Amino acid sequence: MDEMPIAKLVAGIDEAGRGPLAGSVVAAAVILDATRPIAGLTDSKKLSPGRRAVLEQEIKQNALAWTVAEASHGEVDDLNILQATLLAMKRALLGLGIRPEQVLVDGNRLPCVAGYSMLAIVKGDLTEACISAASILAKEYRDRQMLELDRLYPEYGFARHKGYPTAMHRERLRQHGVSPVHRRSFSPVRELLQE
Repeated sequence: MDEMPIAKLVAGIDEAGRGPLAGSVVAAAVILDATRPIAGLTDSKKLSPGRRAVLEQEIKQNALAWTVAEASHGEVDDLNILQATLLAMKRALLGLGIRPEQVLVDGNRLPCVAGYSMLAIVKGDLTEACISAASILAKEYRDRQMLELDRLYPEYGFARHKGYPTAMHRERLRQHGVSPVHRRSFSPVRELLQE
């Protein structure tokens, strides 16, 4: 009788926080356990906050390995958002306790990490459970970080808009100026600094 092929160890990687005007960009890497499937995984943006929180706990309890990493707002300004995102992804991948045989990355760009078999998948957070899991961990981590920044800088309303360039956020920026955690390379912030 033929032996069943051993399932490959596949890591999914996704990021949260490319678009916001403040805070770090966060990436997560997850290797799911095929023997402990998690129901309801999808792109984190399609889930309610309550459902995301439940899934985050399930992922952390059931995954073979998971990690969350970030690139700071300063690194975003120094490198540019794409390179900072790829750096956060690289840190997440290298932070896994287990070395995956295959790495699936959401989007169309791959972090530069030697010795790994990697594949970029556009909208991978909708089709690959391990990328969906990474998207949920990254989003939950970053949302908590924005709540922390809201406590430090309550005048900007970070808890409400999570740093995204909403009308409210832009208005608060004009009223209160640029905080230490704003990304100076992003045009709404840069333009304010130039005025």
